[in-house]
Amino acid sequence: MVVSPGATVATDPETWVAARVGGALEAVFAAVAGIRADTAALLERVAAEGRRPASRDLAALRPGLHLRLRHGELVSGAGFVAAPGLLADVPAWLEWWQTGADGAVRPLLLDLDPGRSAYSDYTHWDWFALPRDTGRRAVAGPYVDYLCSDEYSLTLSQPVRSRGAFAGVAAADVYLRHFEAAVLPLLRGLPGPARLVNARGRVAASADPAHLAGSLTKGPDFGGVLATGRPGVYDGLRLVPCRGVPLVLVLAA
Repeated sequence: MVVSPGATVATDPETWVAARVGGALEAVFAAVAGIRADTAALLERVAAEGRRPASRDLAALRPGLHLRLRHGELVSGAGFVAAPGLLADVPAWLEWWQTGADGAVRPLLLDLDPGRSAYSDYTHWDWFALPRDTGRRAVAGPYVDYLCSDEYSLTLSQPVRSRGAFAGVAAADVYLRHFEAAVLPLLRGLPGPARLVNARGRVAASADPAHLAGSLTKGPDFGGVLATGRPGVYDGLRLVPCRGVPLVLVLAA
């Protein structure tokens, strides 16, 4: 795909909308970055003791996770998901907490035994695979989050590294209904149908009846647009990366 450079004018409505969308998610990514930093520091302390981390060590992350859940406007769940083999006592682990309908913060309790659980291998899910494979933060979904909430959700994630090796991901969930409430008024204010897609073309929010949230958009290399960080035009579509976050605003050129 060849994307021709597009003009970036501060007063363009699509550029303004893309910046506002980036701002809406940046606070969530700030929470993810804090979890990443806390986890990396914890793993470094354990390594300095000359041992491998265990699941019990991750309990030290809980005060920070609880704080971010109570004060994150869009955050409904948050935690650290360990790479297989990282921990000495279990093959896989999610140190994951979420906010219930009553506002209480509770742990996610999962059976990750590969002999019994359909969720034992989470490494193929976009929220884990994209940060692992690209080394960058990612937006996965929307998808029905059967693992955590049974809600249509987005998961924002970032790789965690320990002494040069991939150790897992820090992540936060955002219910799609909350994200759409924040961004749909912006999309509807544009002069034509508009949608937001992630690096793989999955529609995260849409004011375009031809492309519903959750559907897959084919054609443009959205990952390439995000990598360059520059607006472009492809096959009659204007593609505008959202400032600082891995989503692309798509509308007619």
